Amino acid sequence: MHDAALLLVEVGAVLLGLSLLSRLADRIGISAIPFYLLAGLAFGVGGFVPLEAGNEFFTFGSELGVILLLVMLGLEYSPTELISSLNQSRRAGILDVLLNAVPGAACALILGWGPVAAVALAGITWVSSSGVIAKVLRDLRRLGNRETPTILSILVIEDLAMAFYLPVLSALVIGTGVLVGGAALLVAVLVVAVILYLALKHGRIISGLFAANHSESLLLGVLGLTMLVAGIAQEVNVSAAVGAFLVGIALSGRVAHNAQQLLAPLRDLFAAIFFVFFGLSTEPASVPPVLLPAAILAVITIATKTLTGYAAAAAAGIGLPGRWRTGFALTPRGEFSIVIAGLAAGSGIEPRLAPLATAYVLLTVIAGPILARMTDAAWFRRWIGLRQQRVRTASDTPERF
Repeated sequence: MHDAALLLVEVGAVLLGLSLLSRLADRIGISAIPFYLLAGLAFGVGGFVPLEAGNEFFTFGSELGVILLLVMLGLEYSPTELISSLNQSRRAGILDVLLNAVPGAACALILGWGPVAAVALAGITWVSSSGVIAKVLRDLRRLGNRETPTILSILVIEDLAMAFYLPVLSALVIGTGVLVGGAALLVAVLVVAVILYLALKHGRIISGLFAANHSESLLLGVLGLTMLVAGIAQEVNVSAAVGAFLVGIALSGRVAHNAQQLLAPLRDLFAAIFFVFFGLSTEPASVPPVLLPAAILAVITIATKTLTGYAAAAAAGIGLPGRWRTGFALTPRGEFSIVIAGLAAGSGIEPRLAPLATAYVLLTVIAGPILARMTDAAWFRRWIGLRQQRVRTASDTPERF
């Protein structure tokens, strides 16, 4: 079979298979991300049927998938909402990084992977999956719940923190000298700060470049600007994902709303390719040896992320059921964790990092939606009712002297 024909057959078969997996995931009520990762493992090196002609397509498609995922995240936040979230949830953001990044860093150090791998694994366990969480909230019809703004505030802080974390990690994994690495890191942070300033202060001017009601022009313009900024960001050692995220923040109003609708199908397509490619680049045989530490890390960080959400909701004055819903909703990790793992794995700092990240994301993405639905179970509601009754009884009991 000719190369072009083989490429079409392989890509077509993979996309058709992903369609069926996505439908299955929807029927079950979980995210399709675990199925995409498993599909990649099945068709990668060491898998059941390794792909031969589609590697270049999936490589570029995965890079475009990251860019589209992040620009869509940025489009969900206006500059005003970004500043408001930072002001309201600063303490929750600090608690979030302490409770969830530290276990990842500690795990890497205990396994003897070194400080750079510790920084990478800290990021993998720190950041929740905005895409998975948004889908869970939509599926469970909780977008109007009182705790939802608290959930979104924590996600905003995490996504914005990635704009500074990823350049730092990039500088560390390059492995250059102290002076060269420090200079590259300084340039990266300055570029992020400049782009963020332009996004926050002059977002209306940037949005004015596009015609909100002209679909073709808007799609081409937003996609072109996103790829342009992402490429420039990557050239100065800032992650392309960060550049795309900041472009999304810079756009607002009807331009942002209409761009979301136009880019959503492209995002879904290339995001699926992104997760498949990560699976393709991971050998299945490398996953079982790290399954136990991944499971232990998943249990610990699901608990710490639940505590993070619970504490943030309590500080916002939300009742006991809403506190648990907040904590459980935040537990899945996904796109950012895979981006970080891919960046670290590409540098070769630790070959076991990518398999561990794959297993870890699989476990949290499966457990997260299950935990989120658990709060609607009758037994859980009864348990919450008993706890509330005990609290009221304790508060009504007079003190004895």
